[in-house]
Amino acid sequence: QVQLVESGGGLVQAGGSLRLSCAASGRTFTFDNYAMGWFRQAPGKEREFVAAITWGGGSTLYADSVKVRFTISRDNAKKMVYLQMNSLKSEDTAVYYCAARRGSNSRYVGNYDSWGQGTQVTVSS
Repeated sequence: QVQLVESGGGLVQAGGSLRLSCAASGRTFTFDNYAMGWFRQAPGKEREFVAAITWGGGSTLYADSVKVRFTISRDNAKKMVYLQMNSLKSEDTAVYYCAARRGSNSRYVGNYDSWGQGTQVTVSS
């Protein structure tokens, strides 16, 4: 059983930055075995992929819409994954979710086994 808790969301002006954090825990959970992803869901839209990182951090994936502006990273010793978001735009407004899956990176929502409750990011223009 994996528990994921996101934090760091909030209200920011367009062009600003935010750093999201995701804390992972679980009695039998070995963080190093999991790829981690960030997804987002805006009102009335489907949940979409944002970024993902392999268990060792050596490989990352990004959605085209956030490439260059967002950076995903992880600290396995702390069981944390981060999403640094720069040059935020109004279209980045959404609830952001952290997700975990055993094995390799994936862009697909259905490939992730565990999800957090989400954190709201609102970008004002």
